[in-house]
Amino acid sequence: MGRSGKSRGVRAVALGLAMALLVAACGSSGSSKADNNKGPATTKGLTTGDTGGTPVPGGSLVYGLEADTSGGWCLYKAQLAIGGIQVARAIYDTLTIPGSDGQIHPFLAESVTQTKPTVWTIKLRPNIKFTDNSPLDAQTVKDNLDHYRKDNPLFTFVFADVKSIDVVDTLTLTVTTAVPWTAFPWFLWSSSRLGIMAEKQMKSANCNTELIGTGPFILKSWKFGDKFVATKNPNYWRKDKNGVQYPYLDQITFVPQEDGPKRLTSLESGDFNMIHTSGPKQIVQIRKDVAANKLVDTESDKFAEIGYIMLNDTKAPFDHFSARAAFAYGVDRDLFNKLRNDGILTNAEGPFAEGVPGYLADSGAPKFNAETAKKYAAQYKTETGKTLTFSLSHTADPDTTQDAVLVQKMLKQYVGLNITLNPVADQSTLINQAIGKQFDATLWRNHPGADSDTQYVWWHCANSAKAVVEPNSPACDNPVNFGGFNDPTISSDFDKARAETDQGTRTKLYEDINRRFAKQLWNLWAQYTLWTVAYSPKAHGVLAATYPDGTGTFEGLAPVTRSSRSGARAVSANGTYPRDVRSEGRKPT
Repeated sequence: MGRSGKSRGVRAVALGLAMALLVAACGSSGSSKADNNKGPATTKGLTTGDTGGTPVPGGSLVYGLEADTSGGWCLYKAQLAIGGIQVARAIYDTLTIPGSDGQIHPFLAESVTQTKPTVWTIKLRPNIKFTDNSPLDAQTVKDNLDHYRKDNPLFTFVFADVKSIDVVDTLTLTVTTAVPWTAFPWFLWSSSRLGIMAEKQMKSANCNTELIGTGPFILKSWKFGDKFVATKNPNYWRKDKNGVQYPYLDQITFVPQEDGPKRLTSLESGDFNMIHTSGPKQIVQIRKDVAANKLVDTESDKFAEIGYIMLNDTKAPFDHFSARAAFAYGVDRDLFNKLRNDGILTNAEGPFAEGVPGYLADSGAPKFNAETAKKYAAQYKTETGKTLTFSLSHTADPDTTQDAVLVQKMLKQYVGLNITLNPVADQSTLINQAIGKQFDATLWRNHPGADSDTQYVWWHCANSAKAVVEPNSPACDNPVNFGGFNDPTISSDFDKARAETDQGTRTKLYEDINRRFAKQLWNLWAQYTLWTVAYSPKAHGVLAATYPDGTGTFEGLAPVTRSSRSGARAVSANGTYPRDVRSEGRKPT
């Protein structure tokens, strides 16, 4: 099913970790570009028409974003959805980053080592400077991490198991945790949200607008809703394998365009040089443009996000299992996928995409059954004395609205339910509604592939020990569990898996979590998202760069752009970002 924000597939929103309907998976080996151009057929793996070539430094590029970021760029306070992460990656680097092998690797850090069961030692790379010429050192990193874990109620929960952060020397610090935290290095990346800022920015009254990072670009200007212009950082610390300075571009301009079809039209007309999209109908058109040699694209369903309908389980009607079941059985995901996604997506079975520990090809999630849906709707009325109804929130762009309308029609036709639609202006509004639990059900997209422990932050409740599933379950104390459910089995399994060192045991625990979601129906899974980065034939280098340790760039568009079934590396939509993109010629912006 559809989207929540702006991209086809569930245009759902992936909230900046401050954080049916679609996302992606860690696929098999990539299908050929010829297969990709055949039209509505599900792809697997990574495909790209970018043949690379010798880098040509210089030029500029205009990148069409899914949405702008309203809260600014003081990262430990920012709410970064996919567009915000794209921009942040141009300005800031993270301590760690995932590689082409799907494992986490040091980036700003030279090494991240578990020196004791509950102690991690972070050694920084020497001679890296922020764009204000101040050095990257252990004290600055400590101050960043302390801000993340103390000054943002959402990150406070994320780093609840961090007991202390201590500076050892100029380039070394240690992090002491409450439990043996196997996946801790993944949280130093946090889907590219944990960028490292200079002391001057953190201390500035204008922290939201005075951007100072170690990244490949420097802020030139930003006007919300208009454009974000960044110019080359001439002293960036990274070079390519031939010793050529990154980034190749002199300038990159990010332009928000929340309307997916318009974003593609702007690319086709030459107003944009590159865009990202997870909208299947746009992807089908992009494939036609690629076949006609008008565009080049990179697609991936590796390390995908999940598109889904998130339910508010803290209040009526979805505090009742009967209401959740009536909804789950009442929507025909196969038909939805055919009508709205041209059949190119794959139905999701839970919060873990293919290739991620915990993934199950069949988790036991409900299949469409109108009669079963009607029985549960009747059961809800018996339990409450009320007819089942609710509102479905979504962003107001045309594609997402059509997704929501189709869900509404299915529930009316198959189950006899009359639900209302609640369109909101933009992703930021949808995120704020989720934070405040001011919704019944909402189209959502999140959870890109990574170590499964990274989903601990979205679902775990510290107060689950004595919780009963339903009724009278206490409200979850986790501010980013937006649905608010408090499931003791899920929380217990996450706790056990976090401290477990045996990967086989961890995988079984995550599979148990997957089955528990399918049984309790806390959310209604839709499809895995397919992300595509499409661009002018004059732009190259989407997957060109390698990391300092020689690892190839991450093949999941979701995490860094933050996306889904498309894990390709798009400029700034993935691990490579603008830093790795080059432009032939100097097309004016």
